[in-house]
Amino acid sequence: MAKKDKDFVKEITPMEVDFPQWYTDVIRKTDLVDYSPVKGFMVIKPYGYALWENIQSYLDKKFKETGHKNCYFPLLIPENLLQKEAEHVEGFAPEVAWVTHGGKEELAERLCVRPTSETIICSMYAKWLKSYRELPYLYNQWCSVVRWEKSTRPFLRTSEFLWQEGHTLHETYDEAQEETLKILDIYRDMAENLLAIPVVTGRKSDKEKFAGAYATYTMEALMHDGKALQAGTSHNLGQHFTKAFDISFLDRNGDMQNPYHTSWGVSTRLIGGVIMVHGDNRGLVLPPRLAPIQVVIIPIAQHKEGVLDKAYKLKKQLQDIGLRVELDDNENYSPGWKFNEYEMKGVPVRIEIGPRDIKNNQVMAARRDTLEKEAIPIDGLAETISKLLETIQSDMLERARKHRDENTYSIESLEDFKEKMEEKPGFAKAMWCGERECEEHIKIETGATIRCMPFEQEDLGDKCHFCGKEAKHMVYVAKAY
Repeated sequence: MAKKDKDFVKEITPMEVDFPQWYTDVIRKTDLVDYSPVKGFMVIKPYGYALWENIQSYLDKKFKETGHKNCYFPLLIPENLLQKEAEHVEGFAPEVAWVTHGGKEELAERLCVRPTSETIICSMYAKWLKSYRELPYLYNQWCSVVRWEKSTRPFLRTSEFLWQEGHTLHETYDEAQEETLKILDIYRDMAENLLAIPVVTGRKSDKEKFAGAYATYTMEALMHDGKALQAGTSHNLGQHFTKAFDISFLDRNGDMQNPYHTSWGVSTRLIGGVIMVHGDNRGLVLPPRLAPIQVVIIPIAQHKEGVLDKAYKLKKQLQDIGLRVELDDNENYSPGWKFNEYEMKGVPVRIEIGPRDIKNNQVMAARRDTLEKEAIPIDGLAETISKLLETIQSDMLERARKHRDENTYSIESLEDFKEKMEEKPGFAKAMWCGERECEEHIKIETGATIRCMPFEQEDLGDKCHFCGKEAKHMVYVAKAY
């Protein structure tokens, strides 16, 4: 390997040695992000942004299929609007960034940089809505928000992040509840079928719910290191905001009513989840449906007659069936360097073709997820590779599900939870009394939180495993990002 090759291909800290450093190494060395001059803010580079574009494209299609429309609301929110819903402003106050000057002039009223958009959107809905005939409002926006975080990590927690936030209005509570759960199911579908991440879905406790919500529903994923990641939330906001902002409509009986309100969102932290669920000590491992490059073609001995021509012909065949393909014919790097580079970037399939392969009417194909390599006939290659990508997608989901299930266990008591959490971090299933005091004690004692009350409840006993009182819910408990 040339010296340039050695300088470029760098080692990644093994995840077993230092998981946070492994995560940082993978992100930096695969060129997903860079750090900006403002602490806590990240620059998403093209390869990282392509991941977000694929998530955005998948979800945007699902939203539009269910009748939602995109719009855009201002970045800056007057302080008086933020103050209208007390619980909401209290929940976000520590994270709000304020604009106090326009040019050299001090503003008469501070403007907050949106940490979320309920208040500005509700102020507009109050102007627009008149009659039940206009409902439901099914609106979504793709934007960034700012939450001034004390501790940050790329994708997982940054002071500015990209997301989508849906905000809908409905005539009845039941319609709002149906919307809330419908969106959560779209998120679950996206996590499992695009990201190959299995999730647990359920309701958040009152302590963990969104500020101002009647109920918050979540999907929780388990990372390699046994920590949970809240991967998406959908909130039934009831009439809290619609009453606070005087959003009303003339109902079917001619009376004025406040509509029911939902909000929901996922963000670029999903990319962090993909890294921590699928990645290994060689770098990224990307699910084929998400990967910006699904197949990379590496010509071997490309200076020999016919090699590049054949490689480009194969590239076109794969592109013609809709695959995202890259052919690397850069002569400055050896094939070995390229193998390492595209493995590190998590490209699902690598195709190698050289003079001997052409003579044998075959290519060598390497799977990134298993690192297995096999000869594949050139005849019918496009169909074979297409099927291989679907196999990889399915296998990655099942592998992640197996890891989650093997690291999910039932507990008998708080002490039992402490012991098991030290031995084998993961999802603990337990019965819980439903009381906030008990929940706060769990966090103080263990650093773990109740992730959700899953929709699929199990009967693990009639007493709370943490305090001994009468149990009301089965819950998932874990340390989380």
